[in-house]
Amino acid sequence: MTPDLIQTRGTLTPQKPLDSLTWLRVGGPADWLFQPADAEDLSDFLRALDPEIPVFPMGVGSNLIVRDGGIRAVVIRLGRGFNGIGIGQTITAGAAALDAHVARKAADGGRDLTFLRTIPGSIGGAVRMNAGCYGTYVADHLIEVEVMDRTGLRHVLPAAELKLAYRHSDLPEGTIILGARFQAPEGDPAALHARMEEQLARRDATQPTKERSAGSTFRNPAGFSSTGRADDTHELKAWKVIEDAGLRGARLGGAQMSPKHPNFLINAGGATAADLEALGEEVRKRVLQARGISLHWEIMRVGEAVPDAQVPKLRLSAEENE
Repeated sequence: MTPDLIQTRGTLTPQKPLDSLTWLRVGGPADWLFQPADAEDLSDFLRALDPEIPVFPMGVGSNLIVRDGGIRAVVIRLGRGFNGIGIGQTITAGAAALDAHVARKAADGGRDLTFLRTIPGSIGGAVRMNAGCYGTYVADHLIEVEVMDRTGLRHVLPAAELKLAYRHSDLPEGTIILGARFQAPEGDPAALHARMEEQLARRDATQPTKERSAGSTFRNPAGFSSTGRADDTHELKAWKVIEDAGLRGARLGGAQMSPKHPNFLINAGGATAADLEALGEEVRKRVLQARGISLHWEIMRVGEAVPDAQVPKLRLSAEENE
């Protein structure tokens, strides 16, 4: 059955522009955007949907470039029916719950998930990408995850089945994360909140948090996140190899590698998805030439490009001052 013939309790919108739903504010329309009321509504929709029609689960768009031609699929975006948080001996969180909110609520209850506080996005994306910072990852705390498959069936998967690694999980295409359960050590609420304030201050001092970005653009060649410790090494960090290639502040159209943190790709004003992706690919090419290191995208790029899109010329920050 096609989406327009399916009765739902949620919101189903045809040809929905996705630029307003991504942190980079770029992207063409989805064929359909479905925002289910709850898990039962989602299950009913998927069971009725023609199995040949692809689906694409989308979180809050914090780690995503939607190409300018849009997405030929039903984009499924979870909302209020999927953002509950439960605090007890373990922590349960819906896929749409924001990482920062989960960290704060856990701290209120004397449970330590402070590493989530500075990670942009929601729990579904954090699980899918095994998000982490300061040496701690989702994999260190995840007990199990509830998912829904393409046919609308619900499953509970133990963390081991996801084979979580650095910015990676083994989830079949089309699988929708509904929620997750975490173990978290006890801690003093005041001390946990104080630690998170320190983390926020450190992040704001080093990252372009007031710009339109999608977090880290490339995975660290070292294969792990920054630990935040004094003995942390930077030689194989993505920002360092980008800087060594002379690309801090490099700009292409409205896209720029942040002058504040060169591994942050930002929409500096009027960027298209083509600008952003082309700048990222140029950075990859130049780092490979300069260091022999192949950078891998951390930002997910989806959808169709606009044929024959015109991409501006790369400008290095130094060139702009000539």
